[in-house]
Amino acid sequence: MKITLVGSRYFGATVFEALRKDGIDIARVVAPAADDRLALAAKGAGVPVHVLDDPKLVPGEAIAKGTDVIVAAHTHARVSDDALARARLGSIGYHPSLLPRHRGIAAVEWTILEGDPIAGGTVYHLADGWDAGAIAAQDWCFVRKGETARELWERALAPMGLRLLTQVLRHAAGHDALPTYPQDEQFATRAPMIRRSMAPTAQGGKVDASLVVTVIGKDRPGLVSLLSERAQGFGANWAESRMTRIDGEFAGIAHFEVASANAQALTTALRSLESEGLRVVVAKGDAQGAPAGRRVRLESAAPDRPGIVHELSKGLAGHGIGIENLETEIVDGVAPGARVFRIRARLAVPDALDDGALREAVQALAREMDGEISLSA
Repeated sequence: MKITLVGSRYFGATVFEALRKDGIDIARVVAPAADDRLALAAKGAGVPVHVLDDPKLVPGEAIAKGTDVIVAAHTHARVSDDALARARLGSIGYHPSLLPRHRGIAAVEWTILEGDPIAGGTVYHLADGWDAGAIAAQDWCFVRKGETARELWERALAPMGLRLLTQVLRHAAGHDALPTYPQDEQFATRAPMIRRSMAPTAQGGKVDASLVVTVIGKDRPGLVSLLSERAQGFGANWAESRMTRIDGEFAGIAHFEVASANAQALTTALRSLESEGLRVVVAKGDAQGAPAGRRVRLESAAPDRPGIVHELSKGLAGHGIGIENLETEIVDGVAPGARVFRIRARLAVPDALDDGALREAVQALAREMDGEISLSA
């Protein structure tokens, strides 16, 4: 079986060496420049090299005659339809994500940015659409806490790519066909290039503005990615957030810290999400930090009835206690037909209110609600 390897740099050269070691016949290498690492490795091994005239496009004549499979390894050039047609079994590439998640040029960076606990790699068929071809092979790995995109790539995703590409080519050699499994479009997200040039600089890039963003709309995959893409594009730090799905609707609130010079541009970019069918409200602050006082967690359970939240919030406010975070739910009670209203909240308690006074206030509220309230640090 013969392949044409299209690629560049470290990963392209590493794939080249791994495939040759596995006994795969590389008929030609296609590289963006004569001094590219992959081109030099191929030249040193006596393998013919085609240097692209246009580093963004692989023409048909770049593919060696008799090619069974085209393999793409770290190439940003589009493989033309004419080129794809010259591969007898098909064309495959490696993408460092669990496709269809993180389609795009910065998949590993977005894996870290989104806080994904699991990453992965996919060998997929080159086709129309950005990383949208059918899957040939896929695997996953855990993301270590605090790991950078580069560390994740070097530790797990690059070695995974070598293994998966070799696995697929062995299958093709043994079965005269490439494995094919369709991508599930409902889970597709984008991973566009991160515009680092727009991030705050040390000279005047001080993070001194605060944006609190509320987003509401029909739930669908990729909504958080839309927010984070805009935040990253303007060098904003995603400080904290609350996101939830209720009855098919997505509701979220996020706090971004950003340089004041970029605050208005980021506000405009966030409001442009309304073209995606969302309702967006952006409030600007001064990044002054949390108010004074200590933080206390409250949990409550009481028979469900109208007015419980009003009673609780009014009673707490009467003692100068603020509610920073509030979660509620209705669950079935022990008795048939009974319902219990549960509350979880984070409170900002003024220093002037000691623990004894706080407990007395909470116990009084519990009696009014005919329920139970517990406090914890």
